[in-house]
Amino acid sequence: MVDTMNRLRTSRQRGFSLIELLIVVAIILILAAIAVPKLNQNRMLSQETAAIRQIGTIHTAETQYYSQFGRYATSLAELGPPAGGNAGPNAADLIPGDMAAGKKTGFVFQLQGTPIGYVINANPEAFGSSGRRTFYSDQTLVIRQNWGPEPATATSPEIR
Repeated sequence: MVDTMNRLRTSRQRGFSLIELLIVVAIILILAAIAVPKLNQNRMLSQETAAIRQIGTIHTAETQYYSQFGRYATSLAELGPPAGGNAGPNAADLIPGDMAAGKKTGFVFQLQGTPIGYVINANPEAFGSSGRRTFYSDQTLVIRQNWGPEPATATSPEIR
């Protein structure tokens, strides 16, 4: 009988009490509350960096398009892959299809032709979730940014 009592005490002492488990859960929740906002900020920063790189890709494609066809493309579709057949001025196959559709990595891209070149705008799909900045660029290759939901323009500050 004494041997059974000793076993019961030993088995009870091996486990964790409810209070100890609650303390561990509370610590984990506090750490998660600190980490999640930082994770979201880093994700937005990486999406913004990708958008800047994609603007550079569009600039390169516009240069290639100009050398092939003697003018700048006036839409992303003109830079994208053809629906069928060979590449040409209506679909030069210079950028991937998802970018030609206008959306990539949480940003919406727009390309417009102007009398002297082109204008690129990149805006977050969901401001504050997929990005905190909007971007603008043109044939000068200077990328500009706006820290706010309004689209960046030719007068917005340059990215340095």
